[in-house]
Amino acid sequence: MSAAVPEGIPEVLAVIPARFASTRFPGKVIAPLAGKPMVLHTYERTCAATRVTEVVVAADDKRVVEALAPFG
Repeated sequence: MSAAVPEGIPEVLAVIPARFASTRFPGKVIAPLAGKPMVLHTYERTCAATRVTEVVVAADDKRVVEALAPFG
């Protein structure tokens, strides 16, 4: 996601770390919550932030990318 930035406002890049291999709950970032992977909820909320101009999901495992692919 990328948004136009009004003049004089700094661009803000948000990076969402999506680590698949957590120790207590491996795969938590792609666990379904209300029909969507958890990390997608975080992505959508971050995109809605008024000062964020670009959002990147940083994944360490291709399963995260595969889980997000159907959602664009």
